[in-house]
Amino acid sequence: MAVSSVLAGALAALTAAAASASPLFWKFEWPATDFSKKSVEYSEIISGGPPKDGIPSIDNPKFEPARDVRGLKDTVPVISFAMNGEAKAYPLGILMRHEIVNDKVGGIPVAVTYCPLCNSAIVFDARIDGKVLKFGTTGKLRNSDLVMYDRTTESWWQQFLGEAIVGELTGKQLKMLPSRIESFAKFKARHPGGTVLKPASPFGGRGGGNPYVGYDTAARPFLYRGPLPSGIPAMARVIAVGDRAWTMELLRKKKRIEAGDIVMTWEMGQNSALDSRDISRGRDVGNVVVQRKTANGMVDIVHDITFAFVFHAFRPEGTIHKS
Repeated sequence: MAVSSVLAGALAALTAAAASASPLFWKFEWPATDFSKKSVEYSEIISGGPPKDGIPSIDNPKFEPARDVRGLKDTVPVISFAMNGEAKAYPLGILMRHEIVNDKVGGIPVAVTYCPLCNSAIVFDARIDGKVLKFGTTGKLRNSDLVMYDRTTESWWQQFLGEAIVGELTGKQLKMLPSRIESFAKFKARHPGGTVLKPASPFGGRGGGNPYVGYDTAARPFLYRGPLPSGIPAMARVIAVGDRAWTMELLRKKKRIEAGDIVMTWEMGQNSALDSRDISRGRDVGNVVVQRKTANGMVDIVHDITFAFVFHAFRPEGTIHKS
């Protein structure tokens, strides 16, 4: 889908959203959600187009050894996650069509999430107050970011923050777990015994197609009506760590940035998932590693490679380092 056609759909969805951003309207589709509890204004939540579960999560993921995978080019991006000696790769080409994978890695229940409109890939510990939650897509967006829901209470969760914003669990926070977006080649090199997510459908390719052709070089984001950051393009990639972020352009230029005990590095060899229709032909945006120096050596830390407008929307008091 070209940028122009996606934009036309986005404008139509925004128009429809203006009339439907109300719990009175939503209650027909969400009878189990407690709309008396919220931490955001309902006017900030809009329809992304699909209905509840219209973008289907993967709830029974299947994997195969990375060494046996065919048809997945070395430079395509995957969400790489390892826990307790088990390592798994989730190709963004698959996540593009599902956005959430409910899984268990190293014995820990997790939600592996990807929001294409924000390029936000985050892995969460799926446990809250001793209960394991499974997540689906609401079809709603806030600041262009995926709004998830848990199937236990049907509370709504902001993917970028991992925070419940509507419903019984409002205010609860999911724990983010360190993960990487890296090329398939780098995953295989780091985890030769790792496994790779198989497509949920036998007709779905591993590398996947990108329905948002040219999105990450567009002038403005889709389905976003908030303020834009100053002094930086809205769609510029940034590496976010808490309330600080560094531009990908800066890291690419320097190759290595140290900020206190945080160390970030950049190396070429990964396709953008949001450039060309065929992800394996996307331009090279590089591989980013974000780690912290500890007494026991370097360890991966939670970070997100997202767009400047997203960081500004959710961290308005945060700092974006450009030089």
